[in-house]
Amino acid sequence: MKYLEMEPDEALDPGLRADLLDTWVAATNAGGAVGYTAPAPVGKIAENLDGALGRVGAGLDVLGVLHTGERYAGMGMLVSRGSGLQAHWRTVLRVMVHPEYQGNGAGRMLMEGLRGSAVDLGLEQLQLTIRGGLGLENFYGPLGFRIVGTHPRAVRVAPDDYRDEIMLVMDL
Repeated sequence: MKYLEMEPDEALDPGLRADLLDTWVAATNAGGAVGYTAPAPVGKIAENLDGALGRVGAGLDVLGVLHTGERYAGMGMLVSRGSGLQAHWRTVLRVMVHPEYQGNGAGRMLMEGLRGSAVDLGLEQLQLTIRGGLGLENFYGPLGFRIVGTHPRAVRVAPDDYRDEIMLVMDL
């Protein structure tokens, strides 16, 4: 498996879109905290993915992917807020690895690749949020992220199931 940073014109590749849509749907259906709950709303995910790829194509955001040699199997983004006052950091968003490729260090490879892309951009910090109750702090902590805040009950995954949103930051 290899980390690749996609060039803006590569974000329009239909094969990339198909593989990332499949990854996002599979990650959602496997219980991943990637913006939706199972069963995956494929149309909404496709719309969200198209918007994200459009921002990458316009040169606003950075897309890092994992490629197995046969297909794209993971993704993560460095998203700009578009403000000169916040140009020294990015939000890490949509971090996911297809369930078939999880458990072998792929997520770590993806995050290390995104960190490298951030360093290449001259950034000073990365920020991300995670859904509480899944132990994701145990994944991101050893990578250098620290918890800086919590928004209690910010995520409602079911009518009676609220989760905290936890904000983490990494200094580069």
